[in-house]
Amino acid sequence: MDQCPFANLLDPDTYAEGMPYTRLKEIREAGPVVKIEDPISGTPYWAVTRIAEMDEVSKNPALFSSAERSAFPMEYDDAIVEMQRFTIINMDPPQHQKARRIVRNAFTPKRVESYAARFREHARLIVDAVARRGECEFVEEVAAELPLIAILELLGVPLQDRKQFFDWTNTMIFADDPDMATSMEEGQLAAMEVITYALDIAATHRRSPMDNITGALLDARLGGEPIPEEMFGWMFILILVGGNESTRTVIAQGMRLLMEHPAQLQYLVDNPEKIGNACEEILRYNTAFISMRRTAMADTELGGQPIKKGDKVILHYHAANHDEHVFGDDAMMFDITRAERMPDLYSHLRSFGIGQHFCIGSHLARLELNIMFEEIIPRLRNPRLQTDPKFVRSFFVNAMKEMHIAFDPEAEVPAA
Repeated sequence: MDQCPFANLLDPDTYAEGMPYTRLKEIREAGPVVKIEDPISGTPYWAVTRIAEMDEVSKNPALFSSAERSAFPMEYDDAIVEMQRFTIINMDPPQHQKARRIVRNAFTPKRVESYAARFREHARLIVDAVARRGECEFVEEVAAELPLIAILELLGVPLQDRKQFFDWTNTMIFADDPDMATSMEEGQLAAMEVITYALDIAATHRRSPMDNITGALLDARLGGEPIPEEMFGWMFILILVGGNESTRTVIAQGMRLLMEHPAQLQYLVDNPEKIGNACEEILRYNTAFISMRRTAMADTELGGQPIKKGDKVILHYHAANHDEHVFGDDAMMFDITRAERMPDLYSHLRSFGIGQHFCIGSHLARLELNIMFEEIIPRLRNPRLQTDPKFVRSFFVNAMKEMHIAFDPEAEVPAA
C-alpha cells in the first residue's frame, strides 16, 4: 500500500522540527495497528499506536521477538544483528531474564533512593553554574549534566572523562543527524571505543573491586560462569545510553513544555510539592525513546490486522502515550495537574515500556527528573526561549540538541 496519507514514522525527517503530534493523532485515529511503507529502508512495518495493542505485543515475546532481528527500529545487516545479540534489549526469554537479574539489584528503589543526597548536591552545583548569568544553553549546560554525572559515577567512570562520554553518546545515538554525527559507521566506531573503555574499567575492577553497577555486572554469574566480556561491553553501552541520553532528553523537553505553558510553570513555583506530579506528565507528553521494534514469529492478528511471520512491528511509545482511549479526550494537551485527577497516571505511561523489557532504570530516571526540576523551578525564574530550540533528526530518541534560554539572574548571596 502507498504510505500516504500517513507519514513514514521511521523517516528521521519526520521529527526534524520536533514531535509531529498531529500526524501521530491521524495515524492513531486510523486504527491501533497501521501498515506503513518505508521507502528509505525498503522494509514495510506495522505501527502500533495505542496502549492495549502495545501491551499485547510487549507481553508476548514468544510471538513478538526482540532477538529475531533486534529491538532497535533501524534496519541492520546480519553482521550488526549478530554483533548486538549480547545487548539485553535484544534478548528474549529465558536468556533475557537471566541477564536482567544481573543488573536489577543495582536499580532497586531502595538502592536508587540512597543516591538522592549525592544527586541533590550535583543538581545544586549545576544550577549554581548558570543561575547568576541569566542565560544558558539549557541542553548541554543543565539537562545533560546530572544524568551523565550520575550514570558515570555508578559505572565507575572518572568525571574528568564525562565530555568524552557526552560526545560518544551523541555519536552513537544520533547517526541520522548530520549535526551530531557523519554516518552510522561513525556511530559504530564510537560504540567500539566505549566497549574498549569498559574493558579497561573491567581490568581495574579485577585489581581493585568496585561496589557499583560495573562491579555488580562483573561479579555476576550467568549459567555458573562470569558474563562474557562482549556481553559486559554491550550492557555497559546500554546502561550508559539509557541512563544518560533518555533522562537529559526528558529534562530538556520538560523545560520547553513548561516555558510554553507559563501558567503551569507558575503553578509549580507556587506549589513546589506538585513537581513530582508534573514530572509524570512530562514523561507522558514527550517520552525519550520514540519507538522500538519486534518481529512476528508466526502468523497472527493484532488490532484487527493480519500480521505475517517475519513482519516488522514498530511500537511507537510517543503515540501510545497520547492514546485518547486511556488518557481521555484531552490526551493531546500538556497538563501538569493530570496526575492529580488521574492518580494512577504513572502506571498508564509507556515511557519506560511495559512487560519483560520495562526499563530497569525507571526509578533512577524519576529520581533525577524530580531532583533537577526541584532545583530548577525555584531558581531559574521567568525562563523564556531566546531562539527556537533545535531538535535532533531521529526516529529513535526524542532529543533536543540546543535550547538557548534566558531567565531572571539570581542575585548573589552576600557572604555571612
